[in-house]
Amino acid sequence: MISFAQNFEDVILWRALKGVANGFYIDIGAQDPVIDSVSRAFHEMGWTGVHVEPSEHYAEKLRHDRPNDEVVQGAVGRTEGVLKFFLFPDTGLSTGLEDIARDHVARGFRMEEVEAPIQTTAQLLDRYADRDIHWMKVDCEGMEADVIAGWAGSAVRPWIVLLESVAPGSQVPSHEAWEPALLALGYDFVYADGLNRFYVSQQHPELKAVFGPGANCFDD
Repeated sequence: MISFAQNFEDVILWRALKGVANGFYIDIGAQDPVIDSVSRAFHEMGWTGVHVEPSEHYAEKLRHDRPNDEVVQGAVGRTEGVLKFFLFPDTGLSTGLEDIARDHVARGFRMEEVEAPIQTTAQLLDRYADRDIHWMKVDCEGMEADVIAGWAGSAVRPWIVLLESVAPGSQVPSHEAWEPALLALGYDFVYADGLNRFYVSQQHPELKAVFGPGANCFDD
């Protein structure tokens, strides 16, 4: 396979799920449809999915590139309503957290404040309760804890969940803020790649055995 992801996340997921035909994914914080895309390789393998992306620019790119997928132009988190979103054009730094945004501004990045609709994670997942979600990625520039907190109340469990697990723009681990809540939803930690942490649903323990080594020659 050809990897498009930032850190070979697609290779690790494909190793676990290559036996699934016409699978389905949810990409929360999808951004670009090609550059650093975890879903691109799956798209080329015939999979379809849902892209959650607050930026109008990237949402339009996703709609154009993935006409058979669903694009949700907005955010997910703890609450439903309108989110003040801090947009950093042409970067992967956009966030809904003001303190993180101010740090980026202090580093010289140009920021725009916009509004984006937000729904709870449970509301999003419940829309697909009638089908298997084979993987779900969460990369929300510091809002990962909000995404996990907003999952409460939904019985939907994607087979594999991966979350960015360092603070934005750093190598400082951030998973302690949300991992206990994710484990309580019925997930087991299986793999860390330095940027993300991967979890397998306890409903699919057969997948755990493929995790361990990083991307390598045996993944083609």
